[in-house]
Amino acid sequence: MLWRTLGLIVLMLAALATAKARAADCPGNPNALGTSRVLTIDPREFPRIGMVQYTRSLPLEDKEVVLTFDDGPLPPYTNRVLDVLAEHCVKANYFLVGRMARGYPDLARRILAEGHTVGTHSENHLLGFDRAPLDIVKNEIERGIVSVTSVVGKNSAATSFFRIPGFLRRHEVEAYLQSRHMTTWSADLVADDWRHISASEVVRRSIARLYKHYGTRVRRAHDDTGDRWYFIKSRYHHRPVETQFHVDRFSRKKARVLDVFILFTDKGP
Repeated sequence: MLWRTLGLIVLMLAALATAKARAADCPGNPNALGTSRVLTIDPREFPRIGMVQYTRSLPLEDKEVVLTFDDGPLPPYTNRVLDVLAEHCVKANYFLVGRMARGYPDLARRILAEGHTVGTHSENHLLGFDRAPLDIVKNEIERGIVSVTSVVGKNSAATSFFRIPGFLRRHEVEAYLQSRHMTTWSADLVADDWRHISASEVVRRSIARLYKHYGTRVRRAHDDTGDRWYFIKSRYHHRPVETQFHVDRFSRKKARVLDVFILFTDKGP
């Protein structure tokens, strides 16, 4: 059963890769950044990723960037970010909060419909995964998955990609996620978007850290507040002008954007 499932998914991803947007054929935008390729990963091989907290990142090539966004969906910010991503034919990875997906189901479905990957970020964004009773944490994880899949369907990364709210990790939680064949996403770089700094300073820190550590990077941002950006740990909640600025900066530096999809969905051994 597992290998039949794998075969079907590989065929699906091959089709997605063939259809993946390139800058050269991005309608109405010959200077678009585009998406360079699809990267498929097996949660059993990559149970935890992100150099901020772990010893391993994604197997990216030089100048490849993975965009990720947390905490949404939340209008109007998520809408505006999606508009900018569409304008540049860029695909990203979203980690949705369960109650937000239920609150804005059409927006959650839009994220998936436009070719972005959807993971989960708990039911209520509980900032206590590092200290709350394990049963409460498990409930947050499971309810978040149920909420998101009830909106976007189970044939998504929602059952396989997870980001711990606030990066407040602990071994017992990571072990539980791994037992469910889920990848725990941290980040390679952060831009301090949760601090009381201006959007321009978020941009400055983000770009400076990106090019200081250029190579294999995943960026994290937020899409629920309007002023945020990051690597591999992403909660893209930027204002559209800031998002546009980031995309333009990436384009001028010849960065390449990837999309990441789940490889295995069968939960069997």
